[in-house]
Order: sequence, then structure tokens, then C-alpha cells
Amino acid sequence: MKKLLIYSASLLAIFSVSSANAAKMRCSHQLPPKHHIAKVIDKWAAEVESQSNGDMDVQIFGANSLRNAKQNIGAVAKGDIECAFSVNFQWGKTVPTMNVTLKPYSVTDKNVLANWPGSEAAAFLDKKLLEKGVHNTVWLFTTRMSAYTSKGAPLVKPDDFKGVKIRGINSLVDAGLVALGAAPSAMSGSKVYQALSTGVIDAGLTDISAAYSRKYYEVQDHVTVSPLFSVFFHGYLNPAWYDKLSAANKKALKVAGDKAAQLAIEMTEESASKAPDQLREKGMKVHIHTDSEIAAMKGQMGPAFDKAFADATGADGKKLLDIISKM
Repeated sequence: MKKLLIYSASLLAIFSVSSANAAKMRCSHQLPPKHHIAKVIDKWAAEVESQSNGDMDVQIFGANSLRNAKQNIGAVAKGDIECAFSVNFQWGKTVPTMNVTLKPYSVTDKNVLANWPGSEAAAFLDKKLLEKGVHNTVWLFTTRMSAYTSKGAPLVKPDDFKGVKIRGINSLVDAGLVALGAAPSAMSGSKVYQALSTGVIDAGLTDISAAYSRKYYEVQDHVTVSPLFSVFFHGYLNPAWYDKLSAANKKALKVAGDKAAQLAIEMTEESASKAPDQLREKGMKVHIHTDSEIAAMKGQMGPAFDKAFADATGADGKKLLDIISKM
């Protein structure tokens, strides 16, 4: 019995030392627990720990519980936290080329998105992100199907948007909304429900899955499903922290990131296919944009985005668009 107790105590001491020496990685994101990408992030964290044989301790803080969406980038760059996930359009003017997938009705081909991780386009943006103080580690395809939500009347044709106060994204995307005659107000996804319920804005703009997971059906009664643009959540790390990791742990992040990227595509497509019927079941009137309606929207929104994107990105933007066109 005495030997058994000594052996058990030794194991506990070894485990305690191992846990204490594990590389702690606190990861912040804004998504609610039911969002399909929040579930992918949880699986990614578990995979990192598994691939590192427990040498990495990944702690996920969702729903703005550690930092809010606007604070995540700065917190990681400064080293206040080790890791965060942001939507690509949240880089706004800091890395304007990150908005490339938001070109209206242009970058939504599933094959392009499936081949994005590890591509020349991704490497181009990885370099830009590192220049701004973060090390990108995983791309998670979130949507290629958007939702225009409204109350009282649907938003289908360009004329339907005139005078409508709508959730904006950033200056580049909002240029297209302004071209429709709408009045966009940029805000993070977590704030849209409250803004809709209080009348701060009239209409929502989000991915079709989020329209359901964030319960827009409680405050809106129409939704138009439209392949407006593609969005990625991406995970990034503090570079100084990353550089101190062992080669094995860096490999664990790479393997876990590749698996998560593919899982995100599968779950995104599955979630998007279910969302219209889920919203119907909650009482929303659902309209799927037709080809002719899409052409009308693209014709009005596209030129405004193109000008804003060219002004913001210059030669870099043109180069990235050329890379994507060959994918």
C-alpha cells in the first residue's frame, strides 16, 4: 500500500508538472455557442491538444466573453492574449486586401473556397497579416450565402433598398449598399439583433446560418437568400508566442488547422442548406434570389465596390484578384 501511494503521488507530480508546462493558448471569438463555426473552433482546439499530446492547453472564450470583436486583433498583436478568431472583413482599413472575398457576387465558387487554405491567395494574405502583428494559423470558411432580413416587406430588387437603414460591414462593402440607396450602419454581428429589435436599423445583413442561430426571426419576418459574398473566420496567434513553440507544437497547429478548414466547409454547406427551412419554420417568408435578380444587384453594387477596393488596395488588390481568378 505504501509503495502504491508513493507511485500514485509520483504520477500526480508528473502530471502537474506536465500541465504547468503546457503552452497555454487563450482564444477569443465573438460567435454564439450554437453557430456552426463556433463548434468547428471547439473541435479545432481539441485537435490541437490531441496532436500536441497535451503539450498545448487551448482555452476557448466565445461570445465576446474574453474580449469583444473589436478588441481581439489588438489584444493578440500586443500579446495580451495568445489567440483570437475574427471575420476577414473586420480588418477593414488595416489590411484592406482581406476584403477581397467580399466582392459582390464574385468570390463564391465552392472549389475556390475549398482550395483556399494553403493557396497562393492565402499565403499572400498571411504575409500581410504578419506585417500587422499577427501570425495566421487557420482559415475557416463561414459562408458563401448571405441573408438580407427585413420587416414588413422583402428586400429583393435594388429599388427595395432605397432609404433602408441596414446593417453595414465596413466601408468597402457599404459602398455597394450605398449604391443601392441604402443607409448602412457598420456593426459586429453580436449587436445586430438588439439594433433590429430597437429600430436602430431596419434590416439585417448576415450569413444565412447566423440569421437562424442569432434568432433574427424574432424581430424580422422576411429574408432574401443571396450569394452576395464569401466570408472567412480566421484564427491567428501572437507571433512572439508562436515563435517560442516547439517544432512539434507548430506541426500540431498546422495539422489541426488543415482538418478544421475542411470541417468548416462541410459544416458550412450543411448549415446553409438547412437554414432557409429552419427560418420558414419560425415564420419568416423566405425568398431565394434568382439569376436575373442577382445580375441586377451585381450590376449596381459591383462598380461601387470595385472603385472603393481599388482605392484602398492599389496594386496589391489587383494582384490578389488576379491570383484568385486563376484558382
